[in-house]
Amino acid sequence: MADSNAWVPPKVWKWDMESGGAWAGVNRPIAGPTHEKELTVGNHPWQLYSQGTPNGVKVTILLEELLAMGEKGAEYDAWLIKITGDQFGSGFVSINPNSKIPAMLDMSTSPPTRIFESGAILVYVADKFGAFIPPVGDPARAECLSWLMWQMGSTPYLGGGFGHFYTYAPEKLEYPINRYAMEVKRQLDVLDQNLAERQYLCGDDYNIADMAVYAWYGQMVLTGFYDSMEFLEVPSYTNVVRWASEIHQRPAVRRGRKVNRESDTGLAERHDERDWEALGL
Repeated sequence: MADSNAWVPPKVWKWDMESGGAWAGVNRPIAGPTHEKELTVGNHPWQLYSQGTPNGVKVTILLEELLAMGEKGAEYDAWLIKITGDQFGSGFVSINPNSKIPAMLDMSTSPPTRIFESGAILVYVADKFGAFIPPVGDPARAECLSWLMWQMGSTPYLGGGFGHFYTYAPEKLEYPINRYAMEVKRQLDVLDQNLAERQYLCGDDYNIADMAVYAWYGQMVLTGFYDSMEFLEVPSYTNVVRWASEIHQRPAVRRGRKVNRESDTGLAERHDERDWEALGL
């Protein structure tokens, strides 16, 4: 028997109330800025506007890996964009009309080149330095880009799906939690089976696909997102845990995870001003 109290969608949806939950204050069905705020621009070749979320650390990990290789051209200024509202400032919207972090300016071009969406940034920067991505024409590039796009397409089910309904929604609902938990576990199994035969996602070489997938799934199996490690039995994905642990301890990855964390007010916005030794890094 159908539930007589079940919600019935209207013929035309109207935005007449907040959706509820932890992010209700910043969710809206329209694009564009909500306030005027210009972006600060530093002196380094790359200007990064971001926060140290999984999407944000993908880019700082790549930049720190490049700097560890001695690529001085990878020096960057990292400016904190708090995703509780800063992403709707006019300056940020001008470089990312989608109002999502991260966004970046390449100051080495005239005029500066804007890049938004984390996957696009990883490809653009890696190609520019010819590092952490196979070159055009190399068959290995297809594998790298395939796993990178896998992350871009799969993670919304983890964050916006499972994470939202398991942690942020105003009430616990069995159907969406079960639906997205099943999908996240399937994704972890995809990774686990692939990594059973490979050191890294694409084989023997660490690249931007590993950085992108690690930022979400690697950190998830090591530190837990949404207090769900037991619920999802993430330690059982032993190959993912092994792979993630190797990446997690890389010095550049450790540094990349430290950048633009909201709790670290004033934590050296500019790369050459950060005291990594004082941070134990």
